[in-house]
This record gives sequence, C-alpha cells and structure tokens, in this order.
Amino acid sequence: MRKKHQVTFKGKPIRLTVDFSAETLQARRDLGPIFSLLKRNNYQPRILYLVKLNIIYEGKIESSSDKQMLREFSITKPPLQELLKGALNLETNPGN
Repeated sequence: MRKKHQVTFKGKPIRLTVDFSAETLQARRDLGPIFSLLKRNNYQPRILYLVKLNIIYEGKIESSSDKQMLREFSITKPPLQELLKGALNLETNPGN
C-alpha cells in the first residue's frame, strides 16, 4: 500500500510517499542495524525512497540499494569494512 500526500514546508510544496509493502518493510528491517551502526559512527546515513541507503563518506554521498552493493563498496574502504564486517558478514583481509 502506498499513500501520497503533498504538504508545504517553508513555502515550498513537497510530496511525501509512504510505502508499507512487505518488500519495503523487509528491506528497511535488513538495513536497520547497518543504519544504526553508521549513524553512531557519524556517517550520516539516510534511507531514501523506496529503500536506498545514502551515507557521506570522505565528503561524498555514496548510495546503496541493497546489502550486496554496500558490501562491495565497503570492501574498498577499510574503515567501513571494519565497522560493518559483522553486519554485512565480511571478513577483513589485512593484505588488501
């Protein structure tokens, strides 16, 4: 089920969409622990429509729509790889 509403914020119209489909709720549940971990470590995560996780890493916005994409991105970033290894079932390799 998806509902749309338009509201005005600071004089500008914005549209809010709420999606309670089973797929969206499951995806949000899957990303919840990762979101919390990133937030506690000041990576400024955001979950976007429908389900997309944005984080600010080294001043750039990086997006991921699923755990696999986040896993592939974090493997190339040692601080993120170490932080997320448990949440994404990663094994760190000191040789990389």
